[in-house]
Amino acid sequence: MATLQVLVVDDEPAIRQVLASQVAKAGHHVALADRGSTALERLMRGDIDIAVCDVRIPDFDGIELVRRCRALKIETHFIMVSAFSSLDTAIEAMRAGAFDYVVKPLVQDDVIRRLDQVANLIGLRAENQRLRQMVQGAGEQECLRTSRAMTELYQLAARVAKRDSTVLITGESGTGKGVLAKSMHSMSPRASFPMLSVNCGAIPENLLESEFFGHLKGSFTGADRAKKGFFLEADGGTLFLDEITELPLNLQVKLLNALEAGEVRPVGAETPRKVNVRILAATNRNVEKMVAEGRFREDLFYRLNVMHLHIPPLREVPEDIPGLYEYFIGRESRKIGAQELIQVDPTVDEILREFEWPGNVRQLQNVIERAVILADGSTITLGDLPADITRARGTNGGEMDESPAGQGLREQVKQFEVKLITRAIEEAGGDRAAAARRLGIGLSTLYRKLDEGTDMGGLIDS
Repeated sequence: MATLQVLVVDDEPAIRQVLASQVAKAGHHVALADRGSTALERLMRGDIDIAVCDVRIPDFDGIELVRRCRALKIETHFIMVSAFSSLDTAIEAMRAGAFDYVVKPLVQDDVIRRLDQVANLIGLRAENQRLRQMVQGAGEQECLRTSRAMTELYQLAARVAKRDSTVLITGESGTGKGVLAKSMHSMSPRASFPMLSVNCGAIPENLLESEFFGHLKGSFTGADRAKKGFFLEADGGTLFLDEITELPLNLQVKLLNALEAGEVRPVGAETPRKVNVRILAATNRNVEKMVAEGRFREDLFYRLNVMHLHIPPLREVPEDIPGLYEYFIGRESRKIGAQELIQVDPTVDEILREFEWPGNVRQLQNVIERAVILADGSTITLGDLPADITRARGTNGGEMDESPAGQGLREQVKQFEVKLITRAIEEAGGDRAAAARRLGIGLSTLYRKLDEGTDMGGLIDS
C-alpha cells in the first residue's frame, strides 16, 4: 500500500490527535487543521491525498470545504465525519464530491479501512492507465534476437528483474535500452504498478527538481497547481531514467539523497514523502570517464551501478538483423493493412546484413518502416532502401570492387549509382519515372546521374 498524505480537519483537539495517531500508525503522513479556512489554505498546496474532515467546523462547514476544493480543481479525496447520523447530510456531502461518510464515535479499524479503500482507488486508476497503454501495444510480438550475446544478456536481465536492485543499462544510441528496461519491469514483482520513462536530457534545467520531486501550488512563480513529480507518480513501480548522465551535478546530489533515503521533498513542502520505486538508469556515454573528469558524481555512479547491463551495438551481433527486420516488417505490414506479409528481395537481405547500422536497431526500424511504405507490391526491393544504405554496400567491398583498378572514389560512386538506377528501371519495367520514385530521387536527377556515370544514350532513348 502506498504512503498517503492525510489531512485531519476537526475543531476538537482530542479528536484531531486521536485520528492523527491512528493514521500515523498505519504508515501515512499526517497534517492537521482546526477550521475551514486553515484546511483550505493547506489543501491549496495540492499535496494532500485524503482529507478526513468533520462536517461541523468553524469559518465554513466541511461540505462547503469540499465544494470550494472541487471548484479549485483540487484532487483531494474527502472522507466526511459527523456526530449525527443524517441521511440528508450524507447525501449532500456525496453530491458535493466527498468520497465517503462516517458517523462518530469513530472506530479505529473503520477509519483505516476507509483510507485503504481510497488508496486502492488511487492505485486502480493508475493501473487502468497502465492497462490502456498495454492494450494499445497489444498484438506486438517480441522481436527475435538469437545471437549468443543478446541471449545471455536477456537471461541475466530476467534474473535481475526479480530483484529490487538498481540497474545501469549502457549501450550506443538506438540499441534498445528502453526496450530492455520495459522488459525488466514487465518481468518484475512491480509489473502491476506503473513504469515511468524519463528522458533526463529533455527537461529544462530550471524545471528538473520540480519534475523529479514535485511541487506545491504557489511554491514558485508559475506553479498554479500542485505536481506530484516522477518519483511519486511511479510510487510502487519502476522509474526509468534514460540518459542519466545528462543531469547537472546539483540534481545528481538530490537524486542520490532520494535513492538513499527512499523519500522526496516536493518544492515548497515542509516534510518529505516516502516513496517506493525501483530505479533503472541508462546512458550512451562512458560513465567511468565522466566520473574521472568530474562530470558525474562517483557516489551516484556506484549507487546506480549495482547491476550493469551492456547492450552491444548491432554491428557486433549481425546475426540478429534478420530476426529484427522480419519483426519490423510484420509490424509495419499490419499497420498498413497488408493482406500478406511483405517479403524481402535477396539483394536487400544481403545489404541489410552487411550494413554496419551506426544508428543501431532504431535506424534499422526506420529503414524498414520507410521500405514497407514505398514497396510496390509484396516485396521490398533495392529501390525501396535509402541511398545511403545502398551506397554504403559498395564502399564496404560490394559491387564497386569490380570497378577497374585506379579509379577514384567519385568515379566508382558514379558507376555504382548507374548500376542501381539501371536495376531500378529494369524492375520498374522500363518506367523511369517509377524507378526514380522507388529510389527517392527526382526524374531529372535520375537522368543526370545516368549521364554523369556512363554513356547510357541507348537506354534513355529506348
